[in-house]
Amino acid sequence: MAPAARTRPARVEDVHELAAGMPHVTRVDGNAGNAVYQVGGKSFVFFRTPRPDAVDPDTGERYDDVIVFWVGGDEDKTALVQDPDSPFFTTPHFNGHPSVLLRASRLHEIGRDELAEIVQDAWLSRASPKRARDWLAAHGTADA
Repeated sequence: MAPAARTRPARVEDVHELAAGMPHVTRVDGNAGNAVYQVGGKSFVFFRTPRPDAVDPDTGERYDDVIVFWVGGDEDKTALVQDPDSPFFTTPHFNGHPSVLLRASRLHEIGRDELAEIVQDAWLSRASPKRARDWLAAHGTADA
């Protein structure tokens, strides 16, 4: 994915707004009240509860601000996590899973436009083929 033009820094509110703004989206709350955005019953963005696989390397404390975004596949995942300066990461728990992680505390390191692309790609990776085609056609993309 080519880097998006730098816009204002992304915020947590943007994740909610962008995910909820995609078509046919339902927001459900996880057991801990964490937001889970779904299309056709399939999650594409969710706010993860603290887990033992995502911890501060210095303190061992579990991250309490991890957001999971689905991606189109391994190539997309690698592109987002391979740069050590990237705010996107993964853990062994997500090996083989088409998703990347991002701490909310690092959202400001990407622009809102880049976040919009990440959310749109997440939605496209989980939407039905017809919904994906319709959305791509409506947005003038060559992939439609």
